[in-house]
Amino acid sequence: MTGLPAISSPVTALPEKVIAALRCELDLTPKPGLVDRNNNGAHHDMDHALFMKSIRAITPWLTVFEQLGYRQAFLPAESQLSLLRPAGLACEEAMFSATGQINTHQGGIFSLGLLCCAAGRLAGRKEPLSTTALCQETSAICQGIVARELATGQVTPSAGARLYQRYSLTGARGEAESGFLTVRRYVLPYWHQESGDRQHHNALLRLMAVNADSNLVSRGGIEGLQYVRHSAQQTLMAPWGVAELEEMDRHFILRRLSPGGSADLLAVAMVLADFLPSPPESAFGKIPW
Repeated sequence: MTGLPAISSPVTALPEKVIAALRCELDLTPKPGLVDRNNNGAHHDMDHALFMKSIRAITPWLTVFEQLGYRQAFLPAESQLSLLRPAGLACEEAMFSATGQINTHQGGIFSLGLLCCAAGRLAGRKEPLSTTALCQETSAICQGIVARELATGQVTPSAGARLYQRYSLTGARGEAESGFLTVRRYVLPYWHQESGDRQHHNALLRLMAVNADSNLVSRGGIEGLQYVRHSAQQTLMAPWGVAELEEMDRHFILRRLSPGGSADLLAVAMVLADFLPSPPESAFGKIPW
């Protein structure tokens, strides 16, 4: 699949929600170590304008993912991933073409593309969309992906496989296979307690505090991951404002630490939160911060 296939209108609101989430995550400022409206974070080759180009390149493919799920809704979930992969690779190719071969959204394409496909499958079976249903469907699509692609080294050589072999980090694959457990456990139970930028900043901090972010380990080793987790936990346990986030940003930039995996999960959280009841129900207890 080298070009964009013929597509019709979206069958659910998921593609639109994903684009809104990607733009909202990008515009959230300040974001420690990440590209935002203030600066390029820990990146020398990315800026806000480049991310916007990337989002525009990704946009039409989200409906492709959704419609593939819709048309294949009655196929077994375990067969969906291989059918979706050519479109995912073509979407990545469109991103790289728009960004001059810079990886701006590869993790987001994987996670958010799966959510769009899951929504299409649910709609094709005339099942209602909900946070739980979307997560369960994504998990079903991805069952066994960590064992197949990381543990067995099927996709070797890759950064993800190397990090799994060395540190047992499952990255975006593990999050999708779990039905985005980190988001469901550490972010969504708090969603309706806050609003606006405060809501999104706290969500990002909570993700940074617990997420085994393979992006951080790639850039700063396990020590970098531990530093970001500790910084986020300390910030959450005390009153904080923009100045504290800007200070975190300075330290992350000096250490070249960019919590890109947590940024991807923040966009996932924004999408899933649109389907939360109010007040949210959660099967998980709250963490102390």
